[in-house]
Amino acid sequence: MIPIKDYPGPRRSFPWVMLTILVVNVLVFIFELGVGDANALDQLFLAAGVVPVEFTRGVLVGPPPPFNMPWITLFTSMFLHGGLLHIASNMLYLFIFGDNVEDRLGHLRFFVFYFVCGVVAGITHIVVNAGSSTPSVGASGAIAGVLAAYLRLFPHAQVRTLLFIGPFILVPRIAGAFLILFWFVTQFISGVTSLGASTDTSGGVAVWAHIGGFIAGLILVQVMAPRPKAPAIAY
Repeated sequence: MIPIKDYPGPRRSFPWVMLTILVVNVLVFIFELGVGDANALDQLFLAAGVVPVEFTRGVLVGPPPPFNMPWITLFTSMFLHGGLLHIASNMLYLFIFGDNVEDRLGHLRFFVFYFVCGVVAGITHIVVNAGSSTPSVGASGAIAGVLAAYLRLFPHAQVRTLLFIGPFILVPRIAGAFLILFWFVTQFISGVTSLGASTDTSGGVAVWAHIGGFIAGLILVQVMAPRPKAPAIAY
């Protein structure tokens, strides 16, 4: 199921924070393509990606992280992606759902919300995969938080979806809540079944980062969403 357009209602502001994040991600990916050498790209991921053992054991696996501060990788990792499909799917979900969440939260709150969800996602990944020396990269955890906020703020929104059923291609409108909950359930099942495995990922995806980001989004949106103004009472 590939979302191509949502229908949450009118938007009041231009989503410049979401678009800036999207553009920076694309520019960083273009830089990755320019690296060319696979070994050099691996070294970039080790330096700027989240490597759990560097947090849990203080072991330096590859090149030193930026400014020799591993915690910075909780931010830099959000702008790195492992391939075209990885960044394309992430940026599509950010583009479809992020503008309306930014519109409802406001620009500054959305900026803080996005990065806090991403950091919580990274920390969740570290906790679940404490002994892993594999770098985790991608904006998926932060975007999972955006999906959770969208679910909470626009529970009745419809999403035009590209749907593949065998040889047939359909473009129906489906409930956004169904699409997002379906995504979360599949991530949760993958995460649970991967517990105890020797790798920190399931099918190449850091599913527990997604789950951590999603839960963080559900909690944060309750705190950060503006409350509707109470009607004035005449005396």
